[in-house]
Amino acid sequence: MLLHVMAVGDVCAEAGLDYLTRHLRTLARLHGVHFTVVNGENASVVGITPRQAQRILDAGADVITLGNHTWNRLEIADFLEENRYILRPANFSGRTPGRGWGVYEGPCGLRIGVLNLMGRFEMDCNLDSPFTAADRLLAAADADVIVVDFHAEATSEKGAMAWHLDGRAHALWGTHTHVPTADCRVLPGGLGFVTDVGMTGPLQSVLGIDPGQAVNRFLGGLPRRFEAARGPCKLESVIFTIDTESKRCVSVQRVDIQE
Repeated sequence: MLLHVMAVGDVCAEAGLDYLTRHLRTLARLHGVHFTVVNGENASVVGITPRQAQRILDAGADVITLGNHTWNRLEIADFLEENRYILRPANFSGRTPGRGWGVYEGPCGLRIGVLNLMGRFEMDCNLDSPFTAADRLLAAADADVIVVDFHAEATSEKGAMAWHLDGRAHALWGTHTHVPTADCRVLPGGLGFVTDVGMTGPLQSVLGIDPGQAVNRFLGGLPRRFEAARGPCKLESVIFTIDTESKRCVSVQRVDIQE
């Protein structure tokens, strides 16, 4: 069969949550999506609470992935332990709560493996290598289809990971930078790839943040807690179409909407 997997870019702030809630199911139905992965690490602008995570699942996400702001809201720790449908980066220390890999039931009994990784360049040096973490987990993976959210700053690190996993995973998308990229493609081994999905949240913003606050920071003003921008919103996503018989991604398509 042709399996359609939707990857939704980082949900930012309550406005992004509201927009996701209003549009995700309709968008998925319109495009015949079978399985949806949503990055939710910015639901509180920095971090995510259990209530916000449940809202994302209720909105239609099959799995939530996270990133470098996972621990900005420490109340998520118990939720990560209790709910297998939310993942934090697999290359965090094994002493941290939660898991970075899960296998979930898809259509026709398909086993869909979801891997959440985080890059190390300009992020957090106190991480295991995402490359060796991916090798370790995929070597023991028991899944029909494997998809990866790679939360990373550097486009080069994201691209390198795609080539590293080509032929072993079926889709890999980048998150974190909140800027959608125009390089959707399928690599020779059958892995669908896009450097960054983008974000879901305030349209008139700097990565979801109030523009005035962002400008103030670059002008050398006093640092302040990030505040979400106001106004219309957008949802940015990519749909990967995977041929489950040939074990190859056959199409990578951007699907972006905005108010």
